[in-house]
Amino acid sequence: MMRSFFLLLFAAALVCAQKPEAAAVLQMAGQPNSPDFQKALEATFTPQLLEKGEASLAVGPDALFAIKADRAPQLFVDDAPAAVMKKSGPYYVGTAKLAIYASHTYHYIVDGKRFGGKLDVVAYGPEAYDQPGVPQGKMSEKFASSSKLYDGMETEYWVYTPAQYNPSVPAPVMIWQDGQGYVANRTAGGRAQIQIDNLIHQKRMPAAIHIFIAPGKIGTRAMRSVLYDSFNDKYTRYLLEEIVPAVAAKWNLRKDGYSRAITGGSSGGICAFTAAWFHPEEFSRVYSRIGSFTSIQWKVGELDGGNVIPFAIRKQPKRNIRIFSSDGSEDLENEHGSWPLQNIQMANSLKYREYDFHFAWGNGAHSGAQGNAELPIALSWIWRGYDPSKSTETFTMDPAEKSKPYFRVKALNRD
Repeated sequence: MMRSFFLLLFAAALVCAQKPEAAAVLQMAGQPNSPDFQKALEATFTPQLLEKGEASLAVGPDALFAIKADRAPQLFVDDAPAAVMKKSGPYYVGTAKLAIYASHTYHYIVDGKRFGGKLDVVAYGPEAYDQPGVPQGKMSEKFASSSKLYDGMETEYWVYTPAQYNPSVPAPVMIWQDGQGYVANRTAGGRAQIQIDNLIHQKRMPAAIHIFIAPGKIGTRAMRSVLYDSFNDKYTRYLLEEIVPAVAAKWNLRKDGYSRAITGGSSGGICAFTAAWFHPEEFSRVYSRIGSFTSIQWKVGELDGGNVIPFAIRKQPKRNIRIFSSDGSEDLENEHGSWPLQNIQMANSLKYREYDFHFAWGNGAHSGAQGNAELPIALSWIWRGYDPSKSTETFTMDPAEKSKPYFRVKALNRD
């Protein structure tokens, strides 16, 4: 029954896709020798992408890969052999079915050597496309804030109001770090506005007010890392003392932590967790994507960085918070640490203390691809069971998670 429901949703999504030219190109791929298809390829991809083997597109589960080559290369998707490439003039094209709600990798084998490809091909679910009959929310104008807590810091933020918002009823709240990346249009930031609308309409999350906040600046100094990567509660207090009250002056917001969620990617991911860690009474629901649980702001003897968080979870009192986190095997390795290993550490620490958590593991790099694809899964998960008549809930580990083993690294990408 559920499968039929999603198939119906996805059929509608293809009709309503924000990029119908992509769907049209996919449909034309059934006749690769058609001159019109070759023209469509050249109109869709730059010559450089075609020559480098980096030309690809996907609409839901349907993906197309194209490369300019003298002879047929072998296509691998998620490191497995895929469909045979078909000739289309000077190009070779291949198609594949991808698992939705995930990001995928691909590459070619040319003359026995690996060539081209990408790490982050997004296969959106049906929630990422406008659906018939779903009311659309509204993005506010840009607001500006001058901080008192961070003397001289100027910040911009936007507020997304769902169509179901009732000013006479206090609404839940969700805060998004790096908010400037979500607001330009409905397809920005992994189609977040569209996905929010569809999830609210399907009653998989409440009609929350969403605050999209950009990291501030003091003059020309970017404050993002100071705000997001420091393992203390100063930025959380900034949100609670300066931003939330300003929004509450214009929108009717709930004040209980049960009704507040916070999210972010990379440094914004550790920021989201830190907010709930230091103030679980204010934020109880966390979504962290490719979280930077590393030593970016670690100053020995002066300031803790995100690298200590997995150990703080194990040794400090348990907080009443719910956490969905995700990362990919190709995430960053640099002087600050290992993003994949630290996110696995986080997951195992949360499991050890029996938090209500879910960890999604993919094969992507340090990008928004996996998070964009999994957004409806993550938002539905952190908001599951939300009851507007309640203001508290004790979060407990899902019995299905409790029965699973710890995350272990059993295979490496080297001999």
